[in-house]
Amino acid sequence: MKLYLVTDEELLLGKDLYRTVEAAVRGGVSIVQLREKESSTRDFIERAIRLKEVLSPYRVPLIINDRVDVALAADADGVHVGQSDMPYEMVKRLLPEGKMIGLSVESPEQVLEANDFDLDYVAASPVFSTTTKTNTIVEWGLDGLRWIKSVSKHPLVAIGGIHPDNVASVFQAGADSVAVISAIVSAKDPEAAARELLKKSTCF
Repeated sequence: MKLYLVTDEELLLGKDLYRTVEAAVRGGVSIVQLREKESSTRDFIERAIRLKEVLSPYRVPLIINDRVDVALAADADGVHVGQSDMPYEMVKRLLPEGKMIGLSVESPEQVLEANDFDLDYVAASPVFSTTTKTNTIVEWGLDGLRWIKSVSKHPLVAIGGIHPDNVASVFQAGADSVAVISAIVSAKDPEAAARELLKKSTCF
């Protein structure tokens, strides 16, 4: 789960969602989160079902942002929730055994609280300031990642402002995975963008 893609329709810049995601997977993306902030429930489910069909041959898991109902309807591989979404305990109760759960952590208190949860990962959000995440509490920075790694019992996903020039330092600071949005979905060649991120991530 080294390279984690989060979708954003607005940042596709006119490109096709499914072709973009498939290209990114060919470039090395190993997990995909479908994030739909504006879509109707019906459209969200339809996109999730179709995207799962795209990802299945590659054995790449599909995670749904926020919406447990959509994840269940599409038989997605898991759900990612933020601190203002459905509480962890409810998500855990509703999801079938074996489905993944990821949780955003935006403060030291949330990191420590997450140690009591059965999670597949915590996502430090954001690592660096970014226009796609504007309602967060802190900017973790590299020192924040090091601290989370030292106290958290869960795999650490870093998200927010990550690009080829800083991805190596993010892994150096303890991230197990990096989640990217614009660095891939806005790229003219998403496959090449994913390959570059993976290549740069090993340069330390």
